[in-house]
Amino acid sequence: MNLTHHLIVAPVLLPLATAALMLMFGEGRRGLKAVVNTLSTTTGLCIAIALLLRVQAGGPEAFGIYLPGNWPVPYGIVLVADRLSALMAVLAGAVGLAGLLYALARWQHAGVYFHVLFQLQLMGLYGAFLTADLFNLFVFFEVLLAASYGLLLHGGGAARVKTGLHYIAINLMASLLFLIGVAVLYGVTGTLNMADMAQKLSLVPASDRGLLHAGAAILAIAFLAKAALWPLNFWLPPAYAAASTPAAAVFAILTKVGFYAILRLWTLCFPESAGDSAGFGGEALIWGGLATLTFGAVGMLASQQLARLAGYSVIASSGTLIAAIGFDTPLLSGGALFYLASSTLAGCALFLLVELLERAREVEADPPEMDDGNYALPAFFDAEPPAGTNLDDDEEALIGRAIPAALAFLGVAFIICTMVIAGLPPLSGFVGKLAMLGTLIDIGTAPAWTLFALLIVAGLFAVTALMRVGIRHFWTTQDRPAPRLRVVETLPIAGLLLALIAMVWQADAVLRYTRATAESLHTPTQYIDAVMGTWPVPNPVAASGAAP
Repeated sequence: MNLTHHLIVAPVLLPLATAALMLMFGEGRRGLKAVVNTLSTTTGLCIAIALLLRVQAGGPEAFGIYLPGNWPVPYGIVLVADRLSALMAVLAGAVGLAGLLYALARWQHAGVYFHVLFQLQLMGLYGAFLTADLFNLFVFFEVLLAASYGLLLHGGGAARVKTGLHYIAINLMASLLFLIGVAVLYGVTGTLNMADMAQKLSLVPASDRGLLHAGAAILAIAFLAKAALWPLNFWLPPAYAAASTPAAAVFAILTKVGFYAILRLWTLCFPESAGDSAGFGGEALIWGGLATLTFGAVGMLASQQLARLAGYSVIASSGTLIAAIGFDTPLLSGGALFYLASSTLAGCALFLLVELLERAREVEADPPEMDDGNYALPAFFDAEPPAGTNLDDDEEALIGRAIPAALAFLGVAFIICTMVIAGLPPLSGFVGKLAMLGTLIDIGTAPAWTLFALLIVAGLFAVTALMRVGIRHFWTTQDRPAPRLRVVETLPIAGLLLALIAMVWQADAVLRYTRATAESLHTPTQYIDAVMGTWPVPNPVAASGAAP
């Protein structure tokens, strides 16, 4: 076992150790906590990227299996790094780093344990994506949810408390259903290891098949509630709108955790080879996803606040993904995974932009100087208009006016987010939707054509809603002074936008990766054989024959 093998457990242990270390710092020393948090989060992202590169280099059947307790499968904890979990870990690290950098400007000072909760949130996310058994999936779910409760209430205020109680109540109910579903499945199969469970499903007698389906359905409801499936998503827009900006940005990936769990278990346990259980619940996923996509698109069109609009865009994204995987088509799932990465990064960037755009609308005529050591974006040089230039009623030049750098940055960032979320060419949102649309035409069924039409209509609704917001924020600002932005607030947004542009630049390579991921998911025997064929590391003392 070499050092790179231990990278699989590092994303879980690193934030846990970082959170424990920062607790030792006490309630003060926030500057030191910020440095430690940033270093740890950046390292976690680098480790996730290393895992992704490792599984990519290993080919379609590459799996990294780690036994933390060195117990044989299926009796001990198992962590698995495959194409899907590595992709989700990279997205979690990228979203986490962006939210943290943004919080360094203001929001880290709004509460005592922000940095600790943030690291526990990352630990839960990484663990949920890497674990290979249902019980530990439940544990990591609860870790990330407990941290999200604190982050949602971070900063205080009546709105956060009210929506936070709704958020906590629905997630506690989902967790209860999670436990019930796990208990039923354990009673039927006698195991909690996902690979072992998938292997034993064919041995379940016909008399217990109904109980098996009931347990799977209860578990699916718990995951779909977390994935914001309609009508279980009423809590999401107000909760995400009320949350602090960095917390809402990180929450952009929380619904994807529920989607990940559905995708992992559904393709693993109910493939075409599952006999009477093959494709169980596929129709429900398709029509539930279509309803969720419709609800999200209409919600975006009806929203008057940008924060709520961003929340509904997350719902529309979740509905698109759930409906797409319900068709059980590898090519469609590959396009959906590309769309997943694109929509997650764009949603995170949009949530970070919300506060900056609202602050720009409320800027004072003479903004105060920043005294906290952060530099503001400079304004472009505004020279006197040359002689003969056309002037308006205030004797100001109609053409050649300098655009302040802050306003230009906000405008460009908002346009890119709009194009990605709406699926307009040539950015990554268009590539993901185009990959799905082409496959839906080939499928040709009524549900496929319905999803085809809804993807186009939802894009139209999204671009209409976002253009309306853009007009309100950018075309009616002539009487307001230029906003002042901190560089540390703009860096994470710029990084996310560059990642979205890089996805277009390397669209063919990313699509190959996501399609290979989908092929691996729809061939579950590869996952099952890799996990069940892993053996504990021999005791070196016992192997050498020496006395203990």
